[in-house]
Amino acid sequence: MKKFLAAILCAAICGAMAFSAAACGGTSDKVTIYAPDGAPALALANLLAGEEGKESEFDVHIVDANNIQTYVTGGSPKADFCILPSNAAAKLLGTGEKYQMIGTVTNGNLYFLKTASKELPDLTADNIAEVLPGKTLGVIQYENVPGLTLRAVLKNYNIDYFSAVDGGENAADKVNIYPCTPQQVAPATGYDYYLCPEPAATSKVGGSQGQLAMAGSLQTLYSEGGYPQAVLVAKTSIIDNKLQILQDVVTYMEGAENYLKTAEAAKLDALLAAKRDEGMAAAFVEAQLNQKVLTNCSVRFTKAADCKEAVKTFLTRLIAVQENATAIPADAFFYAG
Repeated sequence: MKKFLAAILCAAICGAMAFSAAACGGTSDKVTIYAPDGAPALALANLLAGEEGKESEFDVHIVDANNIQTYVTGGSPKADFCILPSNAAAKLLGTGEKYQMIGTVTNGNLYFLKTASKELPDLTADNIAEVLPGKTLGVIQYENVPGLTLRAVLKNYNIDYFSAVDGGENAADKVNIYPCTPQQVAPATGYDYYLCPEPAATSKVGGSQGQLAMAGSLQTLYSEGGYPQAVLVAKTSIIDNKLQILQDVVTYMEGAENYLKTAEAAKLDALLAAKRDEGMAAAFVEAQLNQKVLTNCSVRFTKAADCKEAVKTFLTRLIAVQENATAIPADAFFYAG
């Protein structure tokens, strides 16, 4: 009899615990989406707006860009969907076994600034090979995708470069690259040009009292449509078993560009803040979510089947400047739907 009563009590406790978990909004049955803060997170704005006020099936997380790879690696990765840099996606997930690339979501947000007092020209495809040699160029994140993409562009225009990391005097026949922090993108630093991502680029110009000016777009120099900066990947288990969910996400991604064209800054700021990891400094403040900055972030979705060759070409160019920068993924990595 005691055993029988104990069994009933145990069942009651377990049932109460299960009810409590459900009541507390457990998300084990939801589809998880992870994105790094910054321009890639803007690609989720249409989804966040569309799901607002609903009993959403999506559990969205905007996280530190430095940790984004942790959500798609390991024995049991957390992300069902994830946005991450194209070079990292190819290197980590390129076999197509656990994840497939669904499409590109951003196409470059890197811009050249110049010291206005030096009366330097803007950088264009027609003049860059003549203008840059002998100049100093400060570059944010030189060792990461911004610096790698810059070097790929320089190589395409047959421009030699000298990296101040190696020490020595500036070269008169090469562009002299100085890796720098965001704080060093300032008139007092004194470089001729700077390469800076949005939203910092517009903010730096606006806060310089005319001492800094926009001087060109790296993505335009790469190609008319930019370069495949960030991509959306999905677990193969989602692709195989939850096709409607996949189609819903793709529909939201396809509408992201148009949504951002009319998005109000306060609304957009609130949507992103609600999904950002607690305690994490925001990549954008509300004042930076204006139409100029949003346009410069190049949020535009292209399906994997339509950008496969463009992605492979971009990755090949990165490898040409740094062998371990990425890897060329297998065809199985590109979702064909």
